[in-house]
Amino acid sequence: QVTLVESGGGSVEVGGSLRLVCEASGYTARRNARGWFRQVPGKEREAVAAIYVGGGLSFYSESVKGRFTISRENNGNTVYLQMDNLQPEDAGMYYCGAGTSMAGAPLRSDTYDYWGQGTQVTVSA
Repeated sequence: QVTLVESGGGSVEVGGSLRLVCEASGYTARRNARGWFRQVPGKEREAVAAIYVGGGLSFYSESVKGRFTISRENNGNTVYLQMDNLQPEDAGMYYCGAGTSMAGAPLRSDTYDYWGQGTQVTVSA
């Protein structure tokens, strides 16, 4: 059984930084995509960043390019999201996803078969 656990969320001021961590257990698809998505109440879950665990190729939404960095441990069990220069629009619940095949676009939520419970990010002015 695959389990994803996110951590590292919190409350920061505008311009601050956070590092989110997603730890997977029971997950053996080490060439597939892992992604970070965020959701705010009343809106759909949106992509933030994704990475192919095997080769390390990464993808970002336009809104976070240059500010966020996704990375992973070589074994693929842990994925990080370094978030710098946080803005109020970055706030939300951040979820980690894990895919079980190489199919699907990394920044689409339907690419992912497993999700964690989320970690909350709050950005105050």
